[in-house]
Amino acid sequence: FSWLIRKTTWSDWSHVDLVLPDGRLVGATALGVSIRDNTVKQYTRFQVDAPDEVVDLVLSQVGKKYDWPGVLGLWIKRNWQDTDSWFCSELQAAALVACGWFSAPLATEFNHITPRDLLLIISGRVNVNN
Repeated sequence: FSWLIRKTTWSDWSHVDLVLPDGRLVGATALGVSIRDNTVKQYTRFQVDAPDEVVDLVLSQVGKKYDWPGVLGLWIKRNWQDTDSWFCSELQAAALVACGWFSAPLATEFNHITPRDLLLIISGRVNVNN
């Protein structure tokens, strides 16, 4: 599934998680929004200087379902900020918007945020660590 996401979004990345201070990951996966142990062996880490409220907002979404309609139909006009379900990059972007990290609300032509979109939007404001 990761390969398909990368190919259909023209990206090197297929997933976005928030890394908690204790190293665990929180984000939306096929099973919904959850906190997981960090078992990822290789990844690129983008460090964002964002308010502490971002963590609180992402954690408040734990238990929400995965946005299957949004991820399977990325061309469908759906408000990616609807809080009933999330896919990975929608959740992280919504938390950054809600905390005021972006000066204006995010919007894309197709009304969704892919991992590639999120990286392009924040690219001027991150530190990259491999």
